Amino acid sequence: MLKTALKPRWIAGLLFALAISTVFVLLSEWQFSAAESEGPAPAEDTEAVRPLTGVLTPGEPLYGSQADQMVTFTGSFDPEDQVLIANRLLDGEEGYWVVTPFDVDGAPQDASIPVVRGWTEEQGDAGTAPSGEITVTGRLLPPEAPIAGPVPAGTVAALSSAELGNIWDKPLYSAFVTAHQTTANGAPVESGLQTVTVAPQPQETTINWLNIFYAVEWVVFAGFSVFLWWRLLADSHQRSLEEDEYEDDEYEDDEYDEEPGTTSSEVKN
Repeated sequence: MLKTALKPRWIAGLLFALAISTVFVLLSEWQFSAAESEGPAPAEDTEAVRPLTGVLTPGEPLYGSQADQMVTFTGSFDPEDQVLIANRLLDGEEGYWVVTPFDVDGAPQDASIPVVRGWTEEQGDAGTAPSGEITVTGRLLPPEAPIAGPVPAGTVAALSSAELGNIWDKPLYSAFVTAHQTTANGAPVESGLQTVTVAPQPQETTINWLNIFYAVEWVVFAGFSVFLWWRLLADSHQRSLEEDEYEDDEYEDDEYDEEPGTTSSEVKN
């Protein structure tokens, strides 16, 4: 078989099979790397308070590496555009998130960010956001998806930056902040609401088993491409042996039919 394998066409076929296998192995490696989802940023990073304007730019999506970050920013609330987010739980009780747009000093496009000022059980106890220059420190979180359907006046079903941007008619960050601390001139500002405290995400790495399956599948394909070349080579070698054996049989028959000292006519008689 080695003699057959060393023929130029089979060497070329092997190189082609190896090239295909290499591509399949690279695809498998990519699937393996995609199977392990990167966990959230370490708590020691997210708990270090950073300026909002240095973390996120209005109009840009909030990536996993930026989410959960504790941020601080100064500006003023716009109390006229305050909304309530219904069906929010706190210690097992259902109530509302009180969300007010906050005009961030130094933000590009004079953008605002929705701030969850707190939680209230009754809609009438939401109160009004404080006026003047305010500093907010809280956790930066990704926006929710809009939820269709009728809702009571003054409430929305989800904290969606896209939806709130249409309601408030102003540019917004693609994120929101849960206010852990609100101060004015360095003094705490009491809102009469219960603080919505969001803890950092668990530091876990998730595995996507579908990607693992695809990765193993690409490895099988890589092995099959080389196996197919070997199978075709073995078949070609077997045919060569059968052809050589057939030619040897014909040669022996010719020698038997034409023995020395005889003629073809004598053989016929």
